[in-house]
Amino acid sequence: MTAAFLLSLREGLEAALIIGILLGALRQMRRTEFIPAVWIGTISAAAISLITAIVLTRLGLQLEDPGEAIFEGSTMLIAAGLLTWMIFWMSRQARFLKTNLENEIQRASQLGPRAIFFVAFIAVLREGIELALFLAASVFASNSLQTTVGAFLGLGTAVLLGWSIFASIVRLDLRRFFQVTGFLLILFSGGLVARGVYEFIAAGWIPAIIEHVWDINSFLSLDSGLGQLLGTLFGYNPAPSLSEVIVYALYFAAIGFGLRLSGQRSAQEAKAQA
Repeated sequence: MTAAFLLSLREGLEAALIIGILLGALRQMRRTEFIPAVWIGTISAAAISLITAIVLTRLGLQLEDPGEAIFEGSTMLIAAGLLTWMIFWMSRQARFLKTNLENEIQRASQLGPRAIFFVAFIAVLREGIELALFLAASVFASNSLQTTVGAFLGLGTAVLLGWSIFASIVRLDLRRFFQVTGFLLILFSGGLVARGVYEFIAAGWIPAIIEHVWDINSFLSLDSGLGQLLGTLFGYNPAPSLSEVIVYALYFAAIGFGLRLSGQRSAQEAKAQA
């Protein structure tokens, strides 16, 4: 549930900020007649995202092994890839998000309500489809009830935060928020990678190399409350195979290298602008 809450909170807040920016830009341009088009586009994107989440989840749960293991493993790895890309993209583009959206809505306002609809629809749909894929992977890692409850709580919190920010009631440090959630989502993404590899091993697509590198079930098993929480959030496995350990280590090594490279590029860009 915690993973679903965190994912829904982050994606939901991004969507809420996008909607707020679009509505604010229209009010500044005194084109309030286009506001209904923003809401129609938002609702349409949310409906398609919900249908996508339901279809992905039911398809995965109805399959039988080895098809189930292959589908779940593929979903987890794709979700981990998108999640990682989103974190890096957001770290570099967040400061330009407001300006880019305002420019898009200004151009679209010259073309009429249909163009406004598509700006809102595409912007929100991107967040919604990503969240649908993440929640489907979360269902496979935990269960549908916990994921549903966490998603509703996360989205509800995101709506309240988004409304509060634009109503100037709460001043949230968005940069710090995305940094903290980004770190936690990297850990969650690493867990998705490890669980995806586990599913592929179960399907016979990847060799385990060594079936159990270590076994600490006697200390912290997946049947315990803490073990279930760590397994759902971070892909904890008390008896992992060597393949899982290698992929897990390689993932975090690649993330560390990517973050260092991104930091160097940001520093160079800041010097160039100065």
